[in-house]
Amino acid sequence: MTRKLVWFLAVAGCLVAPRAQAGSATAAVAAGMKFAMEDIAGAFRKVNPKDTLEVVYGATGKLQTQIQQGAPFDLFFSADNTTPVELAKAGFAGSEMKIYAIGHLVIWSTTVDATKLTLADLADPKFAHIAIGNPKVAPYGKRAEEALRATKIWDKVAPRLVLGENITQTAQFVESGNAQVGLIALSLALSPELSKKGGFAPIADALHQPLEQGFIVTKRGAANAVAIRFAKFMETKEVKAILLRYGYTF
Repeated sequence: MTRKLVWFLAVAGCLVAPRAQAGSATAAVAAGMKFAMEDIAGAFRKVNPKDTLEVVYGATGKLQTQIQQGAPFDLFFSADNTTPVELAKAGFAGSEMKIYAIGHLVIWSTTVDATKLTLADLADPKFAHIAIGNPKVAPYGKRAEEALRATKIWDKVAPRLVLGENITQTAQFVESGNAQVGLIALSLALSPELSKKGGFAPIADALHQPLEQGFIVTKRGAANAVAIRFAKFMETKEVKAILLRYGYTF
C-alpha cells in the first residue's frame, strides 16, 4: 500500500467518524429537579470531562417564557409534559419531547410530624400558612391545587396559601418557618439537604393529573454537540438510577 493511499484512507476515516469535540451547553431545568439534576450533571461531566454543562433552574412557566424571548438555553427540562410540546409547536424545539421521569407530590414539614398528615388535615385552621407552588407557572403547584380540590378542601385552605414562584421556593417557605407545611416534590423531600430537616407523607397520585416530566433539545441547541450528548446521556441506566433515588418513577 502506498503512502498516498494510507494518507487518503486516514483522512477519509476522520471525515466519516470525527472525534467528539469539547464544547459547552446550557440546560434550563425545572426547580424541583435541582438536586437530582446536580447529580446527573456531575455524572455527565465525569464521562465528558472536556465538556462544559451549565444548569439554570426556575419555574417551568418562567423558563418557557425566557426561551420564547431568546434566552440562550440548549436544553429544557420541564416539570410537565405539555410545556415542551407547546414550545415545539411554536418552533422553539430542535427535537421531539421525551418523557424523562414521573414526579410525585408530598406533604412536607419541618415543624410538625408530616408523616402522620393527610390532605384533609390541612383544612384545620391551626395550619395558618400552607405553601404550594404558584399554579400559574409551576406544574407541581397546579397539581397541588388539583389535589386540594379533589379532597374538597380548596375553599378552606385557599386564604391560607403561600405561593412559591417555583417548587424550590415553596420548600424554602416551609424551611424558613413562613409556612407550617408545604406541598412539594418528593425529589426535594428526599434530597440530602431537606431530608434531614423534615418528614413527609405521600399524596395519592389519583388526586391529580400525572406529573409526567419531559425535555427537549431547543432549536438553539439542535446543532450543539454537548446538548446532543447530554440528551442521549439521559437515557442511560446511570441516570435512571439517580432519578429513582430521588423518588421519580417511569
